[in-house]
Amino acid sequence: MKISLLYGKGELALDLPDDAFVVEPPTQHAMMDPAAGVREALDSPIGTPPLKEMVKASDTVAIVISDITRPTPNHLLVPLLIETLDHVPHENFIIINGTGTHRDQTVEELRGMLGDWVVDHIEIINNHCDNYDELVNVGDNSFGCPSWLNRRWVEADFRIVTGFIEPHFFAGFSGGPKGVMPGIAGLETIMTFHNARMIGDPRSTWGNMDDNPLQAMTREINALCPPHFMLNVTLNRDKAITRVFAGDLTEAHRQGCEHELEHAMVKADRRFDVVITGNSGYPLDQNLYQAVKGMSAAHKIVKRGGTILMACECSDGIPDHGKFAEILAMADSPQALLEMIEEPGFAMLDQWQVQKQAVIQSWADVMLYSTLSDAQARAALMEPVRDIAETLQPLKTRYGEEMTIAVMPLGPLTVPYVDE
Repeated sequence: MKISLLYGKGELALDLPDDAFVVEPPTQHAMMDPAAGVREALDSPIGTPPLKEMVKASDTVAIVISDITRPTPNHLLVPLLIETLDHVPHENFIIINGTGTHRDQTVEELRGMLGDWVVDHIEIINNHCDNYDELVNVGDNSFGCPSWLNRRWVEADFRIVTGFIEPHFFAGFSGGPKGVMPGIAGLETIMTFHNARMIGDPRSTWGNMDDNPLQAMTREINALCPPHFMLNVTLNRDKAITRVFAGDLTEAHRQGCEHELEHAMVKADRRFDVVITGNSGYPLDQNLYQAVKGMSAAHKIVKRGGTILMACECSDGIPDHGKFAEILAMADSPQALLEMIEEPGFAMLDQWQVQKQAVIQSWADVMLYSTLSDAQARAALMEPVRDIAETLQPLKTRYGEEMTIAVMPLGPLTVPYVDE
């Protein structure tokens, strides 16, 4: 069987046994005219009046966007928002890059994300989660922390959140309220959102929205300073827009999640000895931190004691920024990492990603195909491989001639599950 994984800005071709189970939903076709689709959604939104009717010419307008780690088509969505609000002076707009705890984007990166016109004509800022002069506490919440949000968002007359909807490995689905919290939240709030208890809750998982504590927290904080309008899209394998969901935050996001639940969640009839996956290609596979999402999707269908073969380009390294690599180096096994993170009082940036990785590696081995050095891969507690297909032969020695294999060409854009 010849098949390819999304990898970097291209694809990774593989020649696998013919009986490998391919985990892939039916093709979602791109909208023929995505710009027209967005305009129609802004003119006939879900649960609100048309966007243009909601905004006065004198209003200041804050638009939150996803940062460079997400494939949201900001270059299309943001200009169409500004075009629709053509009665609002350009100096009244502020674009807030929802970095969460991630690094700032450079001007050149912002040009790639938004286009030259937007960068040259509209004010753009990166959210700085650790600079409390740039944040406002909009009120306490039931999760026991202040609700810090970006000051420019809070002070705007009209607030718009953008993003894209896909299954998320602990928040159920991305998009919607997550663009605001944790996208433009303060570090204290984000650390509570990602603490060991929240991340370790079994309800904090792919596709679950009903009783997911992370969704409950992001919705509660959004309600303290809500978006007046949401513009989200769904994407296919080629990162092309398939549907647009705009309007009321709660209802439009709910409809988008229902669409993705139908199109991105795929049932498997059993677990497998070996699961081969990518991380949906660039930008999601630009570092090992993000690759935990692909591992987590594979975890849903790999047997206990099985092996996940993870293909992630890692053009941005492990990365060097953040605390992910530092925490991985603080213990010599996944179980030891879990015990350390679950200790009362332990709190470090990026611990949530290490916690998820450690849970997966306590269940199955993870082998890594990437541009990282062998030493870097082993420091992250993974076994480096240089040829995925050739690695299957020694694995057959471990699991036997009847070894079962699943492959996930789209990585975490598809989330498999088994009824157990």
